Amino acid sequence: MVDFIYTPAKQKLAKATLDFDIVDLRAILCMSDTTASSEQDAASLAGITTLDEYDGTGYTRIDFAGLTVTQNDAEDRSEIYVDAGTFGATVDAATRAVVGLLYYVRVNGTAANDYPVAWKGLTPPFNGTGTPMTFTPNAAGILWVS
Repeated sequence: MVDFIYTPAKQKLAKATLDFDIVDLRAILCMSDTTASSEQDAASLAGITTLDEYDGTGYTRIDFAGLTVTQNDAEDRSEIYVDAGTFGATVDAATRAVVGLLYYVRVNGTAANDYPVAWKGLTPPFNGTGTPMTFTPNAAGILWVS
């Protein structure tokens, strides 16, 4: 489960301007110098002081497929699901370890307009090994709204 949902994303949910059925949800791997893990009020990717995106050769951001939203009455929440994906077929080691995953909505591909949705810390930190870097979503969804 995510560590937090960014405050502006919560406002978009409250105003019904963040609709997971239609957004272009993506993910970025962030390395140990990132401030994305502490800047919960960032309204855009440009608003994150230091993104520190993964810099290993072969890395690419994930453009999620299979995005679905399910109501879970037993847990009193909505759950957002995505299909598994890869951050690249052959991803080499980066200059620092990966410490987290930043879920964001791509608006037009610019840091000023694309906005963060949620932060998920990864423990233990890891690094590429020259093999595919696969993202396997949690069976209970990648995000919960409760």
